[in-house]
Amino acid sequence: CIVNKKELTLSTVIIKNGTYRNQPVNNITFNLVKGYQTGAKGGYVTVKSDGFFGPDLPEIVRVNVTGIEDVEFTAESGPLGEFVAPIAHPRVHVHTAPVETDEEVIARIGERFDILDQMTKATIAGDVRAMIVVGPPGVGKSYGVEKQLEHSGLFDQLSGRRVKYEVIKGAMTPIGLYCTLYKHSDKNNVIVFDDCDSVFQDDLSLNILKAALDSGKRRRIYWNSDSSMLRREGVPDMFDFKGSCIFITNLQFSNLKSKKLQDHLEALQSRCHFIDLTLNTMRDRFLRIKQIYLKGELFADYDFNQEQGDKIIGFMEANQTKLREMSLRMALKIADLTKVSGDNWQALARSTCMKNS
Repeated sequence: CIVNKKELTLSTVIIKNGTYRNQPVNNITFNLVKGYQTGAKGGYVTVKSDGFFGPDLPEIVRVNVTGIEDVEFTAESGPLGEFVAPIAHPRVHVHTAPVETDEEVIARIGERFDILDQMTKATIAGDVRAMIVVGPPGVGKSYGVEKQLEHSGLFDQLSGRRVKYEVIKGAMTPIGLYCTLYKHSDKNNVIVFDDCDSVFQDDLSLNILKAALDSGKRRRIYWNSDSSMLRREGVPDMFDFKGSCIFITNLQFSNLKSKKLQDHLEALQSRCHFIDLTLNTMRDRFLRIKQIYLKGELFADYDFNQEQGDKIIGFMEANQTKLREMSLRMALKIADLTKVSGDNWQALARSTCMKNS
């Protein structure tokens, strides 16, 4: 039977597999506002965010899901969001995701970044042809990859040889991609596409990448149209690619609207190893920063004593829902304020690093 919602406690819903603004939402319990609905972009459930997605986002949000099977409703809420009288049992057991301790979160994150280091080394050695690294901005995913590449290229730099890797940031055209692949087409060369998401949103670029990373013994790439740029740069219209690629991105491929591009991306993902750094919440990101701090790496370029470093980390933890972003860059911004303003750094940080209340 249907009852007045005022007579019931607030209902909850478990999103088993969903997304919100490209951020994965897996096995998370929310307070339910409105049940499963469908719109132009597919299914969604309306919930209270309670700060889960960060301090700058609305309190009421729509979490996208593929279908109603991705949602688990409690006994007090129906699939359309209507309030249903509780089942007459002594207790109603609601399944909730287990809560990790800080130590468990830090261990999980540390394990993921250790895997990233191992996979980067394997890519440099040519044992891995390609990998995709997904994670939010400002958590050090690019730093770890570039550190491994710089270490591997140190001998080439000292001996005056051409470095065998290149890091590409920003936009890239298909013909620019073709030329870059040719430049680093030799064995043990590595190309890093760091937030270069334009290559994922162009079908010609995706076709070039699929050929470059094919699982066959010969990875031959063609440019089947006349180009003055290729002639000017001395780039042939056909070559074999023997190098490797690393893609670092914040992009959730499943949220791209184009079905054609999604098909290309699925084919590309099948050619790559995929690493999700599992930094899905504000708490995860803060504990990643704390992890780097505890290793002594975060403020290595600052002449800080432990008390100063502890105060910055404590300040970030206490204000994690108020800071404009939770990232390593934010930690270094606050460190800069500490360096230039002494005891007044917290007042400056509140004015320049926090959102307006």
